Amino acid sequence: MDALIAFGVLLLLIVGGLWVQFAVGAAALVYLWLMKGLAGWKALGLVSWGAANSFTLAAIPLFILMAEILLASGLSARLYNGIAPFMRRLPGGLLHTNIVGSGVFAAVAGGSAPTAAAMSTVALPALSARGYNRRFVAGSLAAGGTLGILIPPSITMIIYATFTETSIAQLFAAGLVPGILLGACYSLFIIARALAKPSLVPKDTQRRTLSDYLHAAADVLPFTILIVFILGSIYAGIATPTEAGALGVVGAVLISALYRRLNLSMLKTALSRTLTMSGNVLFIVFISMIFAYATALSGIGQSLVDRVADAGLSQVSLLLILMVVFAILGCFMEGLGMIAIIVPVIFPTLMAMGVDPVWFGVFVVILVELGQLTPPLGVILFVVASSDAQTKVEDVILGVLPFFAIILAFLVLLIALPDIALWLPHLTAGG
Repeated sequence: MDALIAFGVLLLLIVGGLWVQFAVGAAALVYLWLMKGLAGWKALGLVSWGAANSFTLAAIPLFILMAEILLASGLSARLYNGIAPFMRRLPGGLLHTNIVGSGVFAAVAGGSAPTAAAMSTVALPALSARGYNRRFVAGSLAAGGTLGILIPPSITMIIYATFTETSIAQLFAAGLVPGILLGACYSLFIIARALAKPSLVPKDTQRRTLSDYLHAAADVLPFTILIVFILGSIYAGIATPTEAGALGVVGAVLISALYRRLNLSMLKTALSRTLTMSGNVLFIVFISMIFAYATALSGIGQSLVDRVADAGLSQVSLLLILMVVFAILGCFMEGLGMIAIIVPVIFPTLMAMGVDPVWFGVFVVILVELGQLTPPLGVILFVVASSDAQTKVEDVILGVLPFFAIILAFLVLLIALPDIALWLPHLTAGG
């Protein structure tokens, strides 16, 4: 009954419009009070310090700063234009640039919103002016943007690792192959759709020389080197994710200086946005640790284990239920909030059922991707729509529906073939 009351308070506050972090905090305090009275709040200082005193979490502002430097310096346009010539001849043309560009930027951004913003600002007005179907363009950009939390480095994976004490390096390795495969699925759909209805995509007749391709490759090369240094240092065990984040910030500054975009105004903008975003993310983590403490103290996790065992639910059944729950919560809640509420409660049950915590981390991240595309409040829908005055949120929703179905199908594939996520972590860990 205490748990039902606490979750009821949480849902009422969220539906009532209160920010997720404050709703979670209020529900956690109510939960502790119902179980232990005011004495239940005595450990809040220790729990708060434990949440804040984390070397791992220091990676979050570093990865955000790296992305913001690249975004504020306008280098996302150079990256997009560098990839575009290599995609033009494929059926679907520059729509593939939306996916590949998002995947590359995701490998330095750490989040979906920066990735979607970087690509949409460049691509949506330009492709719509060229005659591409606006909804098709918006859908591909929204879908590509979600790769920002799956392809490492991923801030969402760092949050998941903090809650579950899972290796961040293993999670980063686990997300790479599924991220590439999901991006490939998006591109295959674009090819099929363009071949079935050529009017959606104008044909590119511009001839390009070898010099054009070399110049384009030169624009992409610095980003490729940065990605290799960041991920390579983590996978090789040379640097921790936090140290790799610091390396990434230095690399982003050097790239900005290389292209003569580095100046005091740009750095001020990047730092300001980093402080705002980092404060928001870390405050959610701080509050969520209190909620996780309340659920652990109540023993609801073990109770759920017993109830699932009594009900005879299989792993697959429980994972399919989670897919539905995340899709529903995505209608009115952001991804970190969903992780904060669900993971501490469901994680003990899944571990008791033999689910690999690294694999489940990838599964959860893809579920969060699903939530970010779920109307009416999917955050990526609004990020893409806001990048072009002529594009409405309704256009993005209609354009992203096929990609939404692809993510659902990919989740089922991941359940059937868990080695998609686990192959690379096993390889980097020496088997």
